[in-house]
Amino acid sequence: MFQPLKGQHHVSAITKDAKRNYEFYTKVLGLRLVKKTVNQDDTSVYHLFYADERGNPGTDLTFFEIPNAGRTYYGTNSISTTSLRVRDDKVLQYWKERLAEFDVDHDEISKESGRATIAFRDFEGQRLMLVSDEDNEGVAGGRPWDRSPVPVEYGIVGLGPVYLTVSKLGNSVQILTKVLGFKEKRKYVLDDHEVVVFETGEGGTGAEVHIQERSDLPVERPGKGSVHHVAFRVENEEELQKWVDYLKQLRIPNSGLVERYYFKSLYFREPNGILYELATDGPGFEGDEDFEHLGERLALPPYFEEQRESIEGKLKPLDTSK
Repeated sequence: MFQPLKGQHHVSAITKDAKRNYEFYTKVLGLRLVKKTVNQDDTSVYHLFYADERGNPGTDLTFFEIPNAGRTYYGTNSISTTSLRVRDDKVLQYWKERLAEFDVDHDEISKESGRATIAFRDFEGQRLMLVSDEDNEGVAGGRPWDRSPVPVEYGIVGLGPVYLTVSKLGNSVQILTKVLGFKEKRKYVLDDHEVVVFETGEGGTGAEVHIQERSDLPVERPGKGSVHHVAFRVENEEELQKWVDYLKQLRIPNSGLVERYYFKSLYFREPNGILYELATDGPGFEGDEDFEHLGERLALPPYFEEQRESIEGKLKPLDTSK
């Protein structure tokens, strides 16, 4: 009926401090800020998009700034780790040294998932992981920005597997496999609990969801350093409309097609409460800024442009022009 989902599109998380967030993700992790805009559902707060050189789908890690966000009480029914892809195993040694240099809380290089990884936390406790593409044969990564403080050969090339911690595995599996078309790939053990790996499309590092059932944990209470939602890639608006119709046919509550200007979206929650988005690959981030100046000014979709003065007046200034 329609094409398989193509893999991760973006992951959106919560920060309390846009300035420190910008400094960490651009100066420490070396990602490019490809769009500084606002949360279209609440234009009083920033929405920051970090990615490869031009924000190719599958490379975007985004943040909503919520200045009054409290702490996150980690637990189940959550997107518990966001992973970021690098070229190969050797690159992880560079990152281990870089994380230490910037006093970033990090673990040792590990291979529990079948790939070399290094887990770390940002200044708000956001749970992150670098994962090696050494043996990746699936979805291709993006291209690091050549003006990043991190040399291109060590740069982050996109989003890796998304890790879910859920209270009832079967509920999540039902949606992933029976509705979204993911297929079970393999299993491994992490912290004495089994993790089940699912993949879609071409598979590989950029198209996997890893799910661990933890009935021993409380439900997560989100705040700063938590993940808001994960989005999966759809080719175009025609394909997305098919998904809208399909979810309606299945009587799964959803947002319907939502215009986000940089892409079009569809939102719904799976039974464990995790928010999923399906998002089109285009049109992308260069419709209102040219490639050389992505992320340098506050970009607003045309339907918000008349409100620019009011919107800017509510935002704390954030200099991203350098």
